[in-house]
Amino acid sequence: MISLADPRFEEAERMAVDRVLADGMVADGPEVRKFEEEFANFCDAEHAVAAANGTAALHAALEALEIGQGDTVVTTPFSFVASSNAIRLAGATPVFADIDPATFNLDPEAADQAVARSDADAVLVVHLYGLPANMAAFQDLAEDRDVKLIEDAAQAHGGTYWESSVGSFGDAAAFSFYPTKNMTTGEGGIVLAKSEAVADRAASYVNHGRTGDGTYAHQRVGHNYRMTSLAAAIGRVQLEKLPAWIDRRRSNAATLSSALEGLPDLKTPTEPVGRKHAYHQYTLRTSRRESLRDSLEAADVASGTYYPTPIHKLEAYEGFDPSVPNAEQAAEEVLSLPVHPHLSASDLDRIVEATRSAVRQPSA
Repeated sequence: MISLADPRFEEAERMAVDRVLADGMVADGPEVRKFEEEFANFCDAEHAVAAANGTAALHAALEALEIGQGDTVVTTPFSFVASSNAIRLAGATPVFADIDPATFNLDPEAADQAVARSDADAVLVVHLYGLPANMAAFQDLAEDRDVKLIEDAAQAHGGTYWESSVGSFGDAAAFSFYPTKNMTTGEGGIVLAKSEAVADRAASYVNHGRTGDGTYAHQRVGHNYRMTSLAAAIGRVQLEKLPAWIDRRRSNAATLSSALEGLPDLKTPTEPVGRKHAYHQYTLRTSRRESLRDSLEAADVASGTYYPTPIHKLEAYEGFDPSVPNAEQAAEEVLSLPVHPHLSASDLDRIVEATRSAVRQPSA
């Protein structure tokens, strides 16, 4: 079976973990501080705060921006539920705006209208599938409407918007290092922030509300959202490999698009001018999703639907009823193919042939 994701831990990762085990400081410590510094440098960000996972990072970012009870945050309904759960965990209320059907990202005009209607306090943008959102438009929106801007970059490590890294545009950003992401720490996340004050509040929040002096002076309520040194050691190695992996993902995506573009009832991913897609997922649109999935499965090729149900239609979001027809239509048509950096030429050929076979079959 050609897998949808293929996380790799090699000798360098094992040596890094062994180094930490030998040192004995396996919880939060100097290894985590080094990873924070290196990831901030990679993203050209001012400050970074590591966290236990991507949801924790997003929650901590919202808390650090002092988004809470009584606040509203405009975001997309077409994302993993963590994007909206973090808003609710912070005590705020998500307001859903529709997506751009070409990019699957939050539509700036729809978001602007939602901000005006709800008197929102912030906008949370998701760089879905690894494609950077229209950050110039969202920065203008944030300035014009005087709202905070947060980036959910959980899927977009290595993505850029006009050569600037995702995560460097908003007041704060959050990344995930879950095993299927473009790089992993096993499980982990990180907050990026422009302001030292925001970074300090995030660092306090992930460490039980402590101040930075290591004492038992707890100035606020917080969580134990800390990253371990073991995770950070893996992350430092994976970060070195990330640029080459992104290049390979992009090469694989180009191969797939070249072979599949123009087929009937099949839309390949778009990459608007100025945006560098990191291809966490290679996502097609088709009204024949079931037959395509069956064809891929018959060829031993994994596929995935991200996401089959918009967030506002989940049971946990009963009572939310936005008008988001583009998001709802996308949820019925998207299917992701393998694009990870460890695919061989023969793997790509098999993926292409299985996809073409499904398209050639007569409609039901």
